[in-house]
Amino acid sequence: MMGLMAREETRTVETRTAMSPTERGTAATASTAETTPGAGRTRAWATRLVVVGIVLSALNLRPAITSLGALLEEVRDGLGMSGSAAGLLTSVPPLCFAVFGITAPRLARRFGPAAVVCAGMVAITTGLLIRPYLGSTAGFLAASALALMGIAVSNVLMPVIVKRWFPDRVGSMTGLYSMALALGTSLAAAVTVPLTGALGGGWRSGLAVWAALAGAAVLPWLPLLRDRGPDTAPARPGQRQRQRAAEGPRAEAQQAGAAASRAPLRITRSRTAWALAVFFGLQATAAYVTMGWMPQIFRDAGVPAGTAGVLLAVTMVMGVPLAFVIPRVATRLPHQGPIVLVLGVCGLAGYAGLYFAPAAGAWAWALLLGVSNCAFPLALTMVGMRARSGPGVAQLSAFAQSTGYLISIPGPLLVGVLYQRSGGWGLPIALMASLMLPQMAVGFLAGRDRTVEEEASAR
Repeated sequence: MMGLMAREETRTVETRTAMSPTERGTAATASTAETTPGAGRTRAWATRLVVVGIVLSALNLRPAITSLGALLEEVRDGLGMSGSAAGLLTSVPPLCFAVFGITAPRLARRFGPAAVVCAGMVAITTGLLIRPYLGSTAGFLAASALALMGIAVSNVLMPVIVKRWFPDRVGSMTGLYSMALALGTSLAAAVTVPLTGALGGGWRSGLAVWAALAGAAVLPWLPLLRDRGPDTAPARPGQRQRQRAAEGPRAEAQQAGAAASRAPLRITRSRTAWALAVFFGLQATAAYVTMGWMPQIFRDAGVPAGTAGVLLAVTMVMGVPLAFVIPRVATRLPHQGPIVLVLGVCGLAGYAGLYFAPAAGAWAWALLLGVSNCAFPLALTMVGMRARSGPGVAQLSAFAQSTGYLISIPGPLLVGVLYQRSGGWGLPIALMASLMLPQMAVGFLAGRDRTVEEEASAR
């Protein structure tokens, strides 16, 4: 796979002819650098490092959450954690994603996206390593927030890095990143308990061991710490004059386009940005409800506890192959709305099955909801497609994810309240099915072939 990606770099110039003027301006620095002796080999190795960094980082964006879910009962007993504190702990991830994710574009402009992601991986490593040993609920929450802060900024900047390094392969690289994220999610959920047993049965070591994977994700970004992206990379002495002399007015126009792309967008003026944010929030609501409550739905229907856990794993694993396929298909379509509708219909069918025959068709409902949850990689792909430039993607990613995660916070709590008040799963499932309808509507709007730069400047 690495060799294939390196060979595809040679086709970048051909692809740039189809780019907008802003995108060509964004790629100008990279093109100029490749004309110097040895720069091609250097860039090829840097590209390989970025691919490894993307994969390892994506693997670490969910184990902090799903490994804790597997051992939550043991953590509560070990720390004397109250039920309300445990409920707060389950609501912390989307809150941190919303609060800290909005800071990612500003940090990326100042330090570069690679440096910020590297710092995010350090924060994840530190938080996962220390949180089991702080000895109090407050300390555990604080260390969890540190890890989630690293996840939040990395969540936002992954699409930015894909757009910056692979502008002609947004679909395939987003698919690779999404597949690794889904793999990390399901892996932590599946192996944390047996891994804890292998390490002696202590929940502290079972949680802390995931810091090793996060530490490995720091390494590929270290050689890239000085990379600021082509929009902000400083020119060497005399380079700008030589480039203008060699390329003439066209180079100046490209540089002007790149400079214009750095100006912050009034992102809230874009209807597409709002549609994408609401779509992101509703799909996140469905995902958190699935992860938090689906096993209990099956257990209450008479499915054995072990089988209910396997059914959740099946739902999560569906995201591994589909997260690679869906973004590749999405980038080849002018309108991603049809994919949104297909995923929504699968979700409606899955909820209908849970409502009418949860135990009889449990495997089918798990598969259908697993397909529906692949709205997440589709949302990430649309973030990369709905903005022309790297800075535009950064702003759109921060806005859509932060707003979306804020929208998702009440969902799992409301499902729990409805379940407790009604004494069954009829009302919660009906709520989730009803939320699928606006998710399909706003997703269809977000899939239209337009960019946030066009909409922000048109008003």
